[in-house]
Amino acid sequence: MQLSPHKRENVLPLPVVLISTISKTGIRNAAPWGNITPILRPLDEIVLASWLRRDTLDNIRETGEFVVNVPPATMVEEVMICARNYPPEVDEFEEARLTPRPSTTVAPPGIEGSVAWMECRLVEEITREKYALVVGSVVRLEVNDRYVTAEGDMDFGAARPLCMVCGNDGIRFTYPVDAGRFALYSEMFIRRS
Repeated sequence: MQLSPHKRENVLPLPVVLISTISKTGIRNAAPWGNITPILRPLDEIVLASWLRRDTLDNIRETGEFVVNVPPATMVEEVMICARNYPPEVDEFEEARLTPRPSTTVAPPGIEGSVAWMECRLVEEITREKYALVVGSVVRLEVNDRYVTAEGDMDFGAARPLCMVCGNDGIRFTYPVDAGRFALYSEMFIRRS
């Protein structure tokens, strides 16, 4: 079956995060995001894509700060509440009954119960006709102790970080599972004799 190119999210699972910001008037905002990715290891930058009319984008532009919260699958209902199109003066933390978690390096709070929190500062915005790419520097990364192994790796079975795959009529939420194969980074390099 051939699909239209714009249906790439029908076959490409995307991470789901909640981006928390604060407006210049102090209103807390939490919005789900699926278009986010780290920029090349070992750099500390991430990029997210945004429609031009988003309260989250306005807040990032005004304050230069945001927190990327990685929700577990158990927070899917809170994510859907935050997905609603609220006016800018509505506090999504209150609407979704999210518990704020004080940040260390930025003003916006994180969200309690998340798998991890990335406190970020705006580095650059690349604006196109219909969307913007926001490049942020991760200035602090913290993982919830409940979701990591003794070695510091994510315990996928415990964390179940939320992901999504789009369909023709809606979104199917899912989470990654261990495929049963571990690979050392060194396996990716060809040894020359």
